[in-house]
Amino acid sequence: MKTILFPLLITLVDLLRSRAALQLEMLALRQQLAMVTHRDSKRFCFQTSERVFWIWLYRLWPDCLQTLAIFKPDTLVRWHRKGFRLYWTWKSCRRGGRPSIDPDVRLLIRTMSRNNIGWGAPRIHGELQMLGIQVSESTVAKYMTRHREPPSQGWRTFLENHATELVSIDFFTVPTATFRILYVFIVLSHERREIIHFNATAHPTAGWTAQQLNEAFPFDTAPRYLLRDRDRIYGEQFVSFRQACLTFIFF
Repeated sequence: MKTILFPLLITLVDLLRSRAALQLEMLALRQQLAMVTHRDSKRFCFQTSERVFWIWLYRLWPDCLQTLAIFKPDTLVRWHRKGFRLYWTWKSCRRGGRPSIDPDVRLLIRTMSRNNIGWGAPRIHGELQMLGIQVSESTVAKYMTRHREPPSQGWRTFLENHATELVSIDFFTVPTATFRILYVFIVLSHERREIIHFNATAHPTAGWTAQQLNEAFPFDTAPRYLLRDRDRIYGEQFVSFRQACLTFIFF
């Protein structure tokens, strides 16, 4: 029963469609039949002309996706998007604008920047003007040789190089049996990872913290670097009190 009703239904729908739509559908079906007939292997290898045909047919008649039988509609949509990208790539390519400078001038700019590391674009631009070469400063900066800067040491390298002269300070809290909170100040040496000094108080201040450093490092035994956070407990009094002999490092 289905074999009779389905073709009959398609015929009734075709009577309501326009002649142009029917012609386009016939064109799509004939093209697929031709591609199947002239293939040399079991796998389809679509030529560029065939892809262009289907892309333009899709632009003129998007309903052609319903007639596809030898490849998926997603394949045709992908071809269309790729062609759209290639078109706008060609459309946006450079066809004019400012003419490029002479190759000898480019070579001269690179040579001057390579032989004079301390010269920047303004200096080279001025030297070229004295030679009668008229180029802009931005053009000089574009063609200058890029000098590799010496790599800076990382945080781990810094710690390894200065471990003997680096200490850290920090606070942590301890609850007591009477439900009080004590603030414990600790000083840690990075050379041997040992605790140099610690003390506890219920009301820490910047003056008290600075006094703890005096007790941890009496006379001239203060290290070169002090590692601490940006807590407000280290106020101006603490900074001014210890800045003469310590270099602060924040984390």
